[in-house]
Amino acid sequence: MSLHVDPEARALSPELLAQLRRQLARMVRAASLAEGRPLDAAFRLTTDAVIHALNRDYRGKDKPTDVLAFAQREGPPGATDATVLGDVVISVETARRQAKKRGPHGLFTEVRFLASHGLCHLLGYDHGTDAEEAKMNARMAALLAEAARMGAVKPA
Repeated sequence: MSLHVDPEARALSPELLAQLRRQLARMVRAASLAEGRPLDAAFRLTTDAVIHALNRDYRGKDKPTDVLAFAQREGPPGATDATVLGDVVISVETARRQAKKRGPHGLFTEVRFLASHGLCHLLGYDHGTDAEEAKMNARMAALLAEAARMGAVKPA
């Protein structure tokens, strides 16, 4: 698991950034244990301008968004044997706007939520229907719970 923070997107304290790095690593490890195979993912915290360009160029949507997931391979959950899942890109600026309701650590909480959302997309989940969304939300909740736990990582 790697985490890259664009210089213009540095918004979390060094302590929260270190905590985020640990929790993202736990999420990826928990997913790996649940999938029964080694997995890796890269996360990038960036700006609205960068994510806007990516959203326009790769999705044809000419506006910023909160999170994008670029999978190495596409398919339903469990369909790929690739170790490297892909990249999750999160706009810190959009996350900050969305985080206002989440309390003193709102930005941290929102970035974790968006990271779990992106990771689920890399694992093959989608939310095109209510049933798909329910499955994805359940997996996100399991990943977030495991990320926040202490001790040995368990499958999620």
